[in-house]
Amino acid sequence: MPTRADLRNIAIIAHVDHGKTTMVDAMLWQSGAFRENQDVETRVMDSMDLEREKGITILAKNTAVKHTIGGQDVTINIIDTPGHADFGGEVERGLEMVDGVLLLVDASEGPLPQTRFVLRKALAKKLPIIVVVNKVDRSDARIAEVLDEVYALFMDLVDDDSAELLDFPVVYAAAKAGRASLNQPADGEMPDSETLEPLFEVIMDTIPAPTYTEGAPLQAHVTNLDSSPYLGRLALCRIIEGTIKRGQNVTWIRRDGSTQNVKLSELLMTNALERVQADSAGPGDIVAVAGIPEINIGETLADPANPVALPLIHVDEPSISMTIGINTSPLAGKSGKKLTARLVKARLDQELVGNVSIKVNSTDRPDTWEVQGRGELQLAILVEMMRRESFELTVGKPEVLMREIDGKRHEPVERLTVDVPEEHLGTVTQLMGTRKGRMEQMVNHGTGWVRLEYTVPARGLIGFRTEFLTETRGTGMMHHVFDGYEPYAGEIKTRQTGSLVADRIGKVTAFSLFNLQERGSMFVAPGEEVYEGMIVGENSRPDDMDVNPTKEKKLTNVRSSTSDELERLVPARVHSLEQALEFCRGDECLEVTPAAVRMRKTILVGHERAKARNRAKHDA
Repeated sequence: MPTRADLRNIAIIAHVDHGKTTMVDAMLWQSGAFRENQDVETRVMDSMDLEREKGITILAKNTAVKHTIGGQDVTINIIDTPGHADFGGEVERGLEMVDGVLLLVDASEGPLPQTRFVLRKALAKKLPIIVVVNKVDRSDARIAEVLDEVYALFMDLVDDDSAELLDFPVVYAAAKAGRASLNQPADGEMPDSETLEPLFEVIMDTIPAPTYTEGAPLQAHVTNLDSSPYLGRLALCRIIEGTIKRGQNVTWIRRDGSTQNVKLSELLMTNALERVQADSAGPGDIVAVAGIPEINIGETLADPANPVALPLIHVDEPSISMTIGINTSPLAGKSGKKLTARLVKARLDQELVGNVSIKVNSTDRPDTWEVQGRGELQLAILVEMMRRESFELTVGKPEVLMREIDGKRHEPVERLTVDVPEEHLGTVTQLMGTRKGRMEQMVNHGTGWVRLEYTVPARGLIGFRTEFLTETRGTGMMHHVFDGYEPYAGEIKTRQTGSLVADRIGKVTAFSLFNLQERGSMFVAPGEEVYEGMIVGENSRPDDMDVNPTKEKKLTNVRSSTSDELERLVPARVHSLEQALEFCRGDECLEVTPAAVRMRKTILVGHERAKARNRAKHDA
């Protein structure tokens, strides 16, 4: 079969924070994508505000690097993928576009759960793999041990009939410094090559060039969507066979198999970070086409004379859900502009178009929807994006999605890897015990740190991160990834404390907080507005308590109004959106507005809550 020798398509996959986006940065710089004096941000591929703030990749993006390798000009299309399992749908989609992968592994941390997840996906597609041991210059690098762990992981995942995949090249790199080498350096040392040239050569030798059939009709696979203010919806396609031209008439084959003839108004190809106009593109190219406003991911563009559909993109099912509805609190409409059910529904439908790994279902209420996704982080990111777009929402507590298997109730379980200093080993074991975690492995590196591997119900990990970081004084590291379904493990009680709930509407006073702070820790500061049913603090006892945070000091001719200043208040605990979601119990939810995230009871009125509690006791 003829091949495109001047083209390579690769995806960069790895666990979170192992240096994927930094590696793409270095490849772009060394290929002359930027001017010498050009002001370019680090991690240039992370273009969303949220990605920059959190330091993680959320959406898979592609770039094209033009490089001269061995005297030949080559275009390398690189797909930068997220490292969190919650955004696994982006990884699965990215792998549809490429002919091989770069697997990055941190020279100190080694393979982690997400490394396993993305590698399993790449091996299932039988893609050739280049292993890059990154960050070899770390002071705590342990290159040889990490390489042994990588081989062990491959042995674990590779079938007997795919043993050739074990014969992978290894490149040692320091992406931040823009250096790579085929020779193993000493632990903590830089690679002996000054550039990434050895990596480019390995890509050229290992990753196969796109193949095609001479004279075959057009087939292009839609693998991603984007939008442009001028061109409307853009479909990112990988051309499998044939050529595509600007202004060409093609057949659009939908997911349900129906076809429609459409005209492509624009054809764009990626050059570094910019999309530039192109007249035509051939097999193996990754292009963006405009002119089809309703096109979706997984669909096919084909030749009108011979329309043949490509297989649909399969992604894993969601494992967690939460309800999203309009803001129903007494303070609704104070800071947001998008308040109605119609606008919320339109935004969720828009998210469905570009995000293949979420689902939106109706509930018994017309202003509330159930949104299903892969993990808390994915759903929290969606809510955070909507909040920044001026939406006001009521968000329910995340819940896991149960499944009926062989007539028994099964729940999703996660594989959790925890790295902690030795002195916190007992604490973590205790925390996991209450959450029905099952220890699979424990490794003591002899460096004062211990690695623990658990299988734990996904329910048990909701709210675990905050408690874990508190108990390990911020030193522990944890990562988890979906690991299948197991029979229901029984009741898990994670939060031992109750909530302090405001019993009226008004402004918080310093006087009332001073009297309340011995009851527990407070979430509100003087001057903030509260309403009946809003959670203003955490009770030190297990049950909820109704309190009055708006009580004012009675002034007489003896007392001075200024003596309030002498009252020492403990600063309020401020929760991020993820922390607030973790804190919530079953009868609590969040009010999310552009200005604030407030925790509240689902039922605001106190006597109604008491009735609901009594009913629940009676039913039980």
